[in-house]
Amino acid sequence: MKDFLDTVLLIALPASGKSEVRRYLMHEERDRRVEMFHLSDTVQLDDYPYVEFMRDTDEALAALGQEPRFFEGVHGRFLHGDDWGVLLRLVNDDWEVMVNPEAPTPEPDPERIFDRIDRHRESLGAPAAYRTLPGDVRAALAERMAAKAAWVVDELFGHRPDRIDDKTLVIEFARGGPDGADMPLDRPHGYRWNLSNLRPEILERASVLYIQVTPEESRRKNAARAPKPGETNTVLFHAAPDAVMMNDYGCDDIAWLMEQARHPNTIEIPAHGRTYTLPIGVFDNRVDKTTFVRQPPEQWDPSLRDQLHGGLRDALSRLWDAHVALRG
Repeated sequence: MKDFLDTVLLIALPASGKSEVRRYLMHEERDRRVEMFHLSDTVQLDDYPYVEFMRDTDEALAALGQEPRFFEGVHGRFLHGDDWGVLLRLVNDDWEVMVNPEAPTPEPDPERIFDRIDRHRESLGAPAAYRTLPGDVRAALAERMAAKAAWVVDELFGHRPDRIDDKTLVIEFARGGPDGADMPLDRPHGYRWNLSNLRPEILERASVLYIQVTPEESRRKNAARAPKPGETNTVLFHAAPDAVMMNDYGCDDIAWLMEQARHPNTIEIPAHGRTYTLPIGVFDNRVDKTTFVRQPPEQWDPSLRDQLHGGLRDALSRLWDAHVALRG
């Protein structure tokens, strides 16, 4: 058995501190990190680049005189909620490339991404977004989306290592449900359904690091991290629209899933004809412990660093103990 976690699903409401936590953990030297946090050097997958690709698709289609395929307007929600599941099925594709040293890094071809999105949409019963476009419109769209396709591939595979068997693979994303919703959250919301879209090979080896914040704090920090006028979105500095924050991230179901699980510090996900038990560690960030990490390390306040360090060590120790109990 490895002395570090193989695959970690890093999940939380938006702007909860996921990127800052990842940055802090990777600031630690590897041997010390493995000893204290049970994490090796990391390889990262994220569904956010595909969200940007979809939003840019709608903007390009509008310029071509076409109706949107993904969102209810520039600041709206998904037209088809199952696109939340599509995003994780796209992550499955990227996982297959990342774990196979013989697999070539994908070409930055927008047509390839078009076909992948349509395939996963149709697998969930949603209409194809690109296949039904007139040929000339699709060709013009591909030309407009070429730069964004290159950006997506660079974000996901720009630092791809030759092999990852000595790495911890981190898959980062956020899911939730409407403000005030009753539990359990049903398709297309919540982690119970969304995690069921991950392929069995991921669910069999994955552990969960969940960063806990209140929806109110998530909305506050989401607004604070929005790019300023003249700036562009980045993976670290981007903001979800208000309608999405209230209707898709107004709550989540992690506490409910933990209450329902048969073993402490786990959640159970029905998928692929069976139930997967995933160990989980909860890092409590309801009182902000992470924003300071956005500063250069030499400017980190030692007292803030100690708070973050202790909270992460506790969460990941619980996660590791549950992992060993289940899979040791």
